[in-house]
Amino acid sequence: MSFKDPNIITGIVLDACIKIHNVLGPGLFESVYVEVLMYELKKRSLSVQKQKPIPLIYDGIKFEDGFRADLFVENRVIIEVKSIEQLAPVHFKQLHTYLKLSGIKNGVLVNFNINLLKEGVYR
Repeated sequence: MSFKDPNIITGIVLDACIKIHNVLGPGLFESVYVEVLMYELKKRSLSVQKQKPIPLIYDGIKFEDGFRADLFVENRVIIEVKSIEQLAPVHFKQLHTYLKLSGIKNGVLVNFNINLLKEGVYR
């Protein structure tokens, strides 16, 4: 199995999210889901970085800590985790900004605070 293929990575991420949601359910803090998801992905032999800085270049100056994405998986997929009542357009824009600034093409936005997880996952 190649972890270079973002589709394979994303599939593993989604499988881990489903497992976590089935065990823990909705309603916990975002930080709990981030920690447990990082654990699950590492357990599945994926390289994961938490709160990796995404630099921002403005007026020719590089700001190293422009943004921080929840999880970077294999340096190919960005995972943004939420635990809120309902996702808003700003959450999709946030992930889109992270993808644009990092040069990564694949991202997953997941809201764990929902009864049926498939309704809270967006690629």
